[in-house]
Amino acid sequence: MNDTIKHKLELLPDSPGCYIHKNAGGQIIYVGKAKNLKNRVRSYFRGSHDTKTELLVSEIADFEYIVTESNIEALLLEINLIQENKPKYNIKLKDDKSYPFIKLTKETYPRLLITRQVKKDGGLYFGPYPDSYAANEIKKLLDRIFPFKKCKNPANKVCFYYHIGQCNAHTICQTDQAYWHGLVEDVKSILHGRDDKIVNDLKNKMQAMSQSLEFERAAEYRDILSAIDTLRTKQRVMNQDLMDRDIFGYYVEKGWMCVQVFFVRQGKLIQRKVNLFPYYNEPDEDFLTFMGQFYREKENFVPKEIFIPSDIDEASVKALVDTKVIKPQRGEKKQLVSLAIKNARVSLQQKFDLLEKDVSKTQGAIENLGTLLGIPKPYRIEAFDNSNIMGTSPVSAMVVFENGKPKKSDYRKYKIQTVVGPDDYASMREVIERRYSRAVREGGVLPDLIIIDGGQGQANAAREILDQLGLSIPLAGLQKNDRHQTHELLFGNPLEVVDLPRQSQEFFLLHRIQDEVHRFAITFHRQVRSKNSFSSQLDGIEGLGPKRKQLLLKHFKSLTAIKSATVEEISAAGVPEKVAERVVEKMGQLEQTKSSSSL
Repeated sequence: MNDTIKHKLELLPDSPGCYIHKNAGGQIIYVGKAKNLKNRVRSYFRGSHDTKTELLVSEIADFEYIVTESNIEALLLEINLIQENKPKYNIKLKDDKSYPFIKLTKETYPRLLITRQVKKDGGLYFGPYPDSYAANEIKKLLDRIFPFKKCKNPANKVCFYYHIGQCNAHTICQTDQAYWHGLVEDVKSILHGRDDKIVNDLKNKMQAMSQSLEFERAAEYRDILSAIDTLRTKQRVMNQDLMDRDIFGYYVEKGWMCVQVFFVRQGKLIQRKVNLFPYYNEPDEDFLTFMGQFYREKENFVPKEIFIPSDIDEASVKALVDTKVIKPQRGEKKQLVSLAIKNARVSLQQKFDLLEKDVSKTQGAIENLGTLLGIPKPYRIEAFDNSNIMGTSPVSAMVVFENGKPKKSDYRKYKIQTVVGPDDYASMREVIERRYSRAVREGGVLPDLIIIDGGQGQANAAREILDQLGLSIPLAGLQKNDRHQTHELLFGNPLEVVDLPRQSQEFFLLHRIQDEVHRFAITFHRQVRSKNSFSSQLDGIEGLGPKRKQLLLKHFKSLTAIKSATVEEISAAGVPEKVAERVVEKMGQLEQTKSSSSL
């Protein structure tokens, strides 16, 4: 098993979908489906197998996967991919077997049929359905409810079904086109999922049969309801209009964009293309640039329709591609675009996770970063970030990366003690002084590089303190753009922008560090703000000091829970009864004040 496969196996999602095994030449040798991609794909590389499977595994050099919303979607997509790619290890579907549809014919007297072929004959097709049994069950139900033609008799000769009220396709019934049109619309409503009226009617009949002890009839209605439930299952990988279309979805993160294109041919999703690249403008602008280039490549056929995400300008796409452009707003078409976006997100996350797990690349990034900045290899990097809202509950946080990996045991949190109001420069001075004066005093470990999550001002403030302490530790600033994304690396004295390609491993390493310190600072700030809010409303209660406040917070979890607690419940948390009475009294006063102010 090569390293690529090993890392990919660790990152597989717990989702249904299709997996695609490839050989060393990049050819697809096997397509499979799974309810849980993680469990299924990992099983190929663990334990013993029969000879046939061992032969397959011996040829696997790489794999990819497509996430779906359900196991049924995975099942249908698997069939499409096998028929399109004909992998050598898959069972050959020589009869080109497909899944069943329910068809409502376009005739004077319409009929309901089960078919596996979709034709452009004016009929209405519903499906495909997960299995023939479910399709037949729903057809039986529709046959019982709607008196469509069920016999081969001429119109002037009534049949058995006529006598039991299930066939009105006879002249004696005196039906007209409006009557049949009404029945067709009712069937369309049911098969499109708008079946509440029928379902409620069946449930009432089932309950009535049960109450009258006719359990066999009740069980029959129960089974029919179960069949309807099965056929309610949505699937988006086949469409009965036989249209050729491309489905676009994209996702952006950490300065990178992933565009997924699903190719639907003759109504079947048969292939997808994954495109990963760094972006520099607004995401929608770079997406349009990608589309303009995409259809200029000879191998990319222009279909009759293109589906695009809701935030992309329709007119701009039409100017690039001479075809029908649709921005789906609801229903199955919207869900197809959502599926493409979901897979783009999964692919992009996999890229980042694989980069993070690639030790050799991380080591190279650390060495290259040192070379770029003209310093020794920064084995230990410490990064700082401030967090406050309009100066309230100001905090700072430090994270540590050693050898390119987080060392969480060395993370530190700082409550800002000397700064009043929103002053990030003063806050940074305080925390840098506290961290490194203590390190100097106690002989603690010093970093090879300090990174300040902020612009030039905060980095310069940190540098002032280091100079005062007589420390010559290399210091850099990471500046975000207006979309709050890692944008520029600042280094030197005076600070200057370092030319750092966005697709480089060094950029990715710095982005990870900045994301981590920001996450850690924000989390700490929320905790402090929550505790401050909690404590402030409990201030001034005689006998309730910091320890007892903390006791109440730990026991009740929220102020709302304390406000609704009784004296006995508060006492049970470990607070003396007299103090508990004062707490209840104070909480009651606060509620009265709040109610009065809202009037």
